[in-house]
Amino acid sequence: MKKVKKGEYLDILLRSKKTVFSVQDIVLLWRDSNIGAVQVRLNSYIRNKKLFRPRRGLYVKDQNYDRLELAPKIFKPAYVSFETVLGAAGITFQYYEQIFVASYVKREILCDEQKYSFRIIKKEILINPLGIDQGGEYSAATKERAFLDTIYRSKDYYFDNLSPLDWDKVFEILSIYKSQAMEQRVKKYYENFKKEK
Repeated sequence: MKKVKKGEYLDILLRSKKTVFSVQDIVLLWRDSNIGAVQVRLNSYIRNKKLFRPRRGLYVKDQNYDRLELAPKIFKPAYVSFETVLGAAGITFQYYEQIFVASYVKREILCDEQKYSFRIIKKEILINPLGIDQGGEYSAATKERAFLDTIYRSKDYYFDNLSPLDWDKVFEILSIYKSQAMEQRVKKYYENFKKEK
């Protein structure tokens, strides 16, 4: 593995597809296990406004970073879900300014003028990759997983439009929640959807 040359450190970050970096991301990109040296370099970039720090331990290239990319890095493990995914898929019509995240903690955080709502999902479910899209720069629930996460957290949630869902995927992912009561609720949503079609 080629050693990074002195002037290349910032370029490596700026060339990356990522817009948000944790210290661990940077250590891997720079191939430098000396955390002290990494921190000194990062602090210098922050001072000289070559990088920005929206939250302790997280770094961004500029103010146009992807807020969705930042969300699951605040508390790990986590992934974008609930109304954020449902709204983008056209399953719910109400617009929310905050970004909803499945996590192991319940918190409301304001970071760089963006509100993040963290909702608790049981650890066994949270870390299960079924229905989580990890193909981009951040982890996000598929619309089917976000639908199930929402039912898991809210028994009688009203969905505006269930037609974007792939019901085979819904029933496949449902098994990770290990809840008969939830299975019954999902079946009821499915039956109502079929009736309305």
